[in-house]
Order: sequence, then structure tokens, then C-alpha cells
Amino acid sequence: MRLLVTGGAGFIGANFVHQSVTSRPDVHVTVLDKLTYAGNRASLDQVADRIEFVHGDIADTALVDRLVGGVDAVVHFAAESHNDNSLADPWPFVQTNIVGTYSLLQAVRRHQVRYHHISTDEVYGDLELDDPKAFDESTPYNPSSPYSASKASSDMLVRAWVRSFGVRATISNCSNNYGPRQHVEKFIPRQITNLIDGIRPRLYGTGHQVRDWIHVDDHNSAVWEILERGRIGQTYLIGADGERDNKSVVEMILEAFGRAPDDFDHVTDRPGHDLRYAIDSSLLRTELGWEPRYRDFRTGLEATIDWYRENESWWRPRKAATESAYAAAGEKVL
Repeated sequence: MRLLVTGGAGFIGANFVHQSVTSRPDVHVTVLDKLTYAGNRASLDQVADRIEFVHGDIADTALVDRLVGGVDAVVHFAAESHNDNSLADPWPFVQTNIVGTYSLLQAVRRHQVRYHHISTDEVYGDLELDDPKAFDESTPYNPSSPYSASKASSDMLVRAWVRSFGVRATISNCSNNYGPRQHVEKFIPRQITNLIDGIRPRLYGTGHQVRDWIHVDDHNSAVWEILERGRIGQTYLIGADGERDNKSVVEMILEAFGRAPDDFDHVTDRPGHDLRYAIDSSLLRTELGWEPRYRDFRTGLEATIDWYRENESWWRPRKAATESAYAAAGEKVL
């Protein structure tokens, strides 16, 4: 298989590339990445001799058409994905997540190429903390930030291109990922790297917001199941039953560092902060037989902490830049 991976230098995309070339040596991978702040070419250093890398923009229709014309399938990870950034400047999210997805859909339509679209559970909005429900494939969309609204829009484009033009596409909406190679601006790696630097973690509001965590390797193994065996036009939700509130996650990280569970600071909550996400992945499990490897969140978290401890050269340059940006904006929180 000849595979085009957009956003393959980003967190989830880079881990997907690593997993693909390691477990499927017959797959030829081309990575297309714009290398914005979220993309890191160093994330692909270990597999650089086994892939083709193209520095470019998914909204560049001529480039996208040329690349899509030479592959059998596209897995679309590329996205602007930082909620706080979307509140400060929504336009890049519209340009990449909506216009970029349109560019890819037109290309796979012209060349009749299989397409898988990576999305997020944030398109569904949030759940009340005491609500027993979880998101499933029939949950109505209710995005609450420019980021999640742009992802919801891109999902709708995919569905329209399947129905109107017969594009062979699937969609997956995944819960919050954690694991190696995640940008230090994100919740778990920022807490880990702060503690490595001797800085107290910071927590939005009360910390009672609940996220459904999944290790990035489990997410990507599910993507391969969907790409190879998923029903065309179907949406699959990917989750690993990893619901934890943010305060509990911080306490677990502190414990791993031998620190007291209350050794963190509360800071002002961000606007429109979603309360709870929860994924019902039963369709994926029953139809395709997928199961997560990291069923115990603590085990996956400890492995992630070990990776950041052992790969300081990867995150250190970005840590300084990230903290400088927060300081310049008067924001020293996640």
C-alpha cells in the first residue's frame, strides 16, 4: 500500500507513522506536513530513511492533487488543534481544518483514493459531570469552541462527499490522546515537563473537568483497523474507557514524581471549558474486534513519563519557546 499521511510530523500522526513502518513493512509512507508549531520534523528522525517527507500545506490544491494521485489511501491527521489558540485567532483553524479538508476531499474524489478522516470527540460538545451517558456515533454535534466547530465542519464535508460523490471515506472521532512526542503545550506533557524542571503544575479551575484518555498507540491501532476493514461512510468512535478528571491526572503525575498530591496551583479557568467527554467505542469493538493495549491508564501514564524523562533533547527546545509565549501573553497556564 502507498499511504499519504497528512500531519505526519504532529503528535498523533508521527506516532502513526512510527507504528506503520514498524508493523507494516510493505507500506510505503509519504508524510505531508506544514511544520507549524505543532509539527516537529525531529519526531520522524528514527524513521526518516523509511519514509518520504514533503513540506507543504494541505490547502495547496496543486501539491495535494499531485501527492494523492500517487497513493492508494490518505489518512488525514493534519489539523490546528489548540483550543486556547482558536479562541485567540480562529482563522488558521478555518483555513486548515475546513479549507484543507476540502482540498483533500476534492483530490481523493478525482483520483478515487481511499480516505480516512481523523476527528475528535470535542465536536459533540460536553456532558454534565453526573451524566451517565457517553458519546456514540448517533450523538448530535454541539461544538463549543472555534477549534471544535472547525472539526465538526470538516466531518460534515466528508459525509457530504461520501453521499454526493461516492468518495470512499471513513471517519473516526477519538477521545483525548496521551503518549510520546506530544507537544509540551498540552495538558499531560506540560505537567510532566514542569515537574522535571521543578515547577509546580497548574490546573484550570477546580480541575473537575473529565477527559476520556487513550494512549496514542491504541488510537493508531484502531485507525488501521478502520482503514483496512471499516465500512465506507461509517463513523467510528475510538476510546479506551479512560475517564479521569484533570485533578486526578495531576495527582497521579505528582505521585509518579514522589510529590504530594496537592503540590499544584489552581489558576483561572478558560472560557467555555467543556466539562466532560466520554466515548462509547462499542461499535468499533464489536464490528472490527479492536481492543486497547493500555487498558490501565496508570501504566500508560508511567510509560509516558519515562519517555519524557529519556527524551529531553526532543522537548527541551519547544519547552522554552512555549513558556516564553505564555509569559509574553500573560498566560502561564495550559
